[in-house]
Amino acid sequence: MEYMTVQIAAQNWNISERLVQQYCVDGRIEGAKKFGTSWAIPTGTQKPPDLRKRKHYPHTSAASSPAASEHPPHRTPMPLLNTAFPPGHCLEYIEAIQDSPSKDIALAEYHYFSGHSDEAAQLSELYLTHSDPALRLSACLIYAYSNLSLGQIHQARRALAELKAASANTNENTPPPLRALALSFSTIAAVLLHLPLPEGADSLPEQIRLLPPGLQIFGLYALAHQIYLQGNYEKSIGIVEAAFALQRSVFPIPSIYLHLVAVMDYISLKQPEEAQRHLLAAWTLAQPDDLIEGFGEHHGLLGGMLEAVLKKDWPEDFQRIIAITYRFSAGWRRVHNPVTGDDVADNLTTTEFAIAMLATRGWTNQEIANHLCLSLNTVKQYISITLQKLNIKQRKDLKQFMLR
Repeated sequence: MEYMTVQIAAQNWNISERLVQQYCVDGRIEGAKKFGTSWAIPTGTQKPPDLRKRKHYPHTSAASSPAASEHPPHRTPMPLLNTAFPPGHCLEYIEAIQDSPSKDIALAEYHYFSGHSDEAAQLSELYLTHSDPALRLSACLIYAYSNLSLGQIHQARRALAELKAASANTNENTPPPLRALALSFSTIAAVLLHLPLPEGADSLPEQIRLLPPGLQIFGLYALAHQIYLQGNYEKSIGIVEAAFALQRSVFPIPSIYLHLVAVMDYISLKQPEEAQRHLLAAWTLAQPDDLIEGFGEHHGLLGGMLEAVLKKDWPEDFQRIIAITYRFSAGWRRVHNPVTGDDVADNLTTTEFAIAMLATRGWTNQEIANHLCLSLNTVKQYISITLQKLNIKQRKDLKQFMLR
């Protein structure tokens, strides 16, 4: 049999290449075969009828499809996050997945969590309108956060709105697993961006039990992160410890995020030794598979721990994490600041920001110097430069420009 490429099919059918790939993903082109991230289509195949009610993703609600309200997820959402693979064997697990759509979502997860947002966005985009809510909601979450790092804020906002709508449009007739999934994804998206929580988020602790094991752990991370934002660091640590106690197997990705929120808590409590223990535990899980995205996402809240622990022994990895930090934080601010009215600083280096965060958490200059292995004068210089950049005169005024 002879085959044509996606590009040729798109030209023949006068549609976009993305839509051709979507047809292949949905199984609507008989005989189509996948090769890598593209497809081969039997020559002479006619264009499938367009069954979508609307043409473009940004105008299609993730909760508007009948499948979203009538059927629970058919597949495991976020399959990579939900897998207890041995560190160093992430790609082997993905390669072994037999279901092609689940494999694509797992690969999109890997691209994102390893700091390759462009590949993650391209692959997840194919599933933004898929009939299976597990695939669709997973794709929305990956697509939203990938586009933050790519500076494509319109796309990120649209995907976040889809997640919020999916949660808002559930009701007592929605199957409980789907309701739990939609609420958890919407809440996780809001927590990581420090945005107001969606309606019903207070029921997340009860909903978590309906999720797959890996998402249960990630849901507990979101709860711990939210409690951290409220300033209750001891309670947040308690949630982290409970989550680890509940694990029968180690799920690397959610475990990395749990360790990172513990770092945030212990730094806020001025317990750098405990913070370092959790950071190294997260690094032990992340490094074998290059799952470094979470470190860049949380840099501003880690209180200089990356500089204190990773910079010396893993300088190349540290620089890659800092590059992720700059990209992600730029997109994060463009979504966060307009919604909350906050003015989180965008003109500081990562070191200046880390020192300023410690200062707003009550650390003295000497404590900061000891923590980061800097001289006292160097810390003072950093504080002085930061005040000048922010056009303020007093240390106590730093708080209005820092992460809450």
